[in-house]
Amino acid sequence: MTAAPRTAAPAAVRTTPAGTAAPGRADRPRSGRRVLRLVSPVALLATWEAAARTGLLPPEKLPAPSAVLRTGWRLAGDGTLAVHLLDSLQRAAIGLAVGGGLALLLGALAGLLRTGDDLVDPPVQMARMLPHLGLVPLLIIWVGIGEELKVTLVALGSFFPIYFNTYAGIRDIDERLVEAARTCGLGHLARLRHVVLPGALPSLFLGLRLAIGAAWLSLVVGEQVNAQTGIGFLMMEAREFAQTDVVLLGLLVYALLGLLSDLLLRIAERRTLSWRRGLKAT
Repeated sequence: MTAAPRTAAPAAVRTTPAGTAAPGRADRPRSGRRVLRLVSPVALLATWEAAARTGLLPPEKLPAPSAVLRTGWRLAGDGTLAVHLLDSLQRAAIGLAVGGGLALLLGALAGLLRTGDDLVDPPVQMARMLPHLGLVPLLIIWVGIGEELKVTLVALGSFFPIYFNTYAGIRDIDERLVEAARTCGLGHLARLRHVVLPGALPSLFLGLRLAIGAAWLSLVVGEQVNAQTGIGFLMMEAREFAQTDVVLLGLLVYALLGLLSDLLLRIAERRTLSWRRGLKAT
């Protein structure tokens, strides 16, 4: 009588509670990541402050960050900074609305209609080869040196990123999805709402982020041409009197405005595209 063959005991299986992932770097607390992202900026500012205080950096060329902050506090206290900041925000908002709205309209026409593609895209492709900041002399002849020039520069800077990303976002949609929606009985407007718009939104948000950066860059140049208010005017006036701390303050304000607008757009993108799961860094 032979013995029954022995089977190996099953290896212990390590399980985790449902809905949880194995611990690792991806599970690093969000607060810890935020602290980590502050390390390099804080180290850079500390090095800059130390170099300025020890005399390695001449104050007339590059004052310490603490001196720039004191200047900002002084200008904020007497209301000067608020006046210039509000005027800059108004110009940026109007220019972004004009350029972005036109870009959305033309990008949708070129992306959805063959006739629109034939008529709209070729001149836009030619115009994008021209540096819009190099058009300042021509724009001065066309629209003058008043507020129209500042708004036009911001509109031109924000137009091309939104147009090309709108166009690309529509053209990159899988045609099989559109055909499936048509087969399910969705009309033209319903297909635009439920297929085209969600498919183009990721590219559109990317275009908005690029457009906002271009808008602030254009505003810096525009406010240095015959302006009486604005952060750019404040910097130009400070340059005449060799007030380097005010010039650096203006650059800091522009940087913070760009960072804040990009952060708000990221939040809106995350909430709007909550259905979209992309690759996460590890």
